[in-house]
Amino acid sequence: MNKNNITLALAITATMGISNHAAAAGFQLAEYSATGLGRAFAGEAAMADNASAQFRNPAMLTYLKGTQISTGAIYVDPNIDIEGRHTLLGQTSSADFANSAVIPNFYFSRPLTDKATIGIAFGTHFGMRTDLGTDFKASMFGNQAEVHTVEINPNLGYKINDQLSIGAGVRYVMASGHFGAALPTILGKTKLKYMEGEDNAWGWQAGTAWQINTHNRIGISYQSAVKLNLEGHASGLGYANKSLPGMLPIELPASAEIASFHQLNDQWAVHASVNWTDWSTFEKLEATIPDLGTNSPDLIKKENWKDNYRFAIGTTYQATNKLVLRSGIAYDTSAVDETNRTQTIPETDRTWLSVGAGYAWSKNLTLDAGFTYIFAKNAPMKESDDKHLEFGQFSGQTSGHIWLAGVQASYRF
Repeated sequence: MNKNNITLALAITATMGISNHAAAAGFQLAEYSATGLGRAFAGEAAMADNASAQFRNPAMLTYLKGTQISTGAIYVDPNIDIEGRHTLLGQTSSADFANSAVIPNFYFSRPLTDKATIGIAFGTHFGMRTDLGTDFKASMFGNQAEVHTVEINPNLGYKINDQLSIGAGVRYVMASGHFGAALPTILGKTKLKYMEGEDNAWGWQAGTAWQINTHNRIGISYQSAVKLNLEGHASGLGYANKSLPGMLPIELPASAEIASFHQLNDQWAVHASVNWTDWSTFEKLEATIPDLGTNSPDLIKKENWKDNYRFAIGTTYQATNKLVLRSGIAYDTSAVDETNRTQTIPETDRTWLSVGAGYAWSKNLTLDAGFTYIFAKNAPMKESDDKHLEFGQFSGQTSGHIWLAGVQASYRF
């Protein structure tokens, strides 16, 4: 199993381009449907547009009518730059180092009884890919990384009464990734470290929905942490130019959401949400590489992250019987403070501006589209290695923005 790649990859990668590439804090992905994208994912734990609702709150399955299938994809185009100065090698920069990606999804729901509804979701909550290039002079601190996860999530929703619904589901996460660092020399780049690995692990989620009255609803959801033991191999100069087996434990953090939905009149609705992610569990990365001949873990990197919060508010406007328009704004706080931000973690506050639309093509088929622009706050950073002071230090700044565009098709039988 390729797990040590995600090990350092998840550390540096997850930190490096994830924050901006993933569009949510840390290396978390918010992009689970184009329907939600059009409102900046505001109020998701209290919304039930289609079968994708179960991915954020399984209790919302009880609000779906008939058997439903919903599928789509979101295109993520991050434009993230970094520039600064290395104390030994001078000025350096890397432009557009977070790679674009397409994030697909698939959801299915079916009522079992008038109270119980089952569903299954295929999507992802974490992922990223970055490449600082071969010319970046601070590449000894990391120059390429990738984290990729796929999640299979069966769910059950149950309607206790007309006001209260509950739901729960199992999460099976398949993860892989790689990380590379290179040492600049007079002969060009020398591979300093390269790690790749993979692992599969289980988690769970649960939620509830309270229908206060006909026009007002509150939803609460929780997703457990998922603990991975990333196993794979490490190679490069840092490992005596050998290919060594290894493992790095890492935890995908728990998260929670509280959301509300308010139908103001026949045309207008307002929805809002607050999200929390337990990033403070991400303190450091320590790999176990038995062939190094030491009993203590190999400290890869200190992270010292903090919990992250996301605030979102959106509106829905029923323009015609067939056309619905959406909009939203969100503010995503950074999962790292100024003193802990580094080159490999260009994590910073982000603001979302979103618009979207849905069109009822027929009685059974609905098409949705969403578009989002995210601008990230410029963030200073420093990078060094306490174990290798000869590597010098890099000081710089990251800046950038992200474009998101998604489409969704939902069919009800």
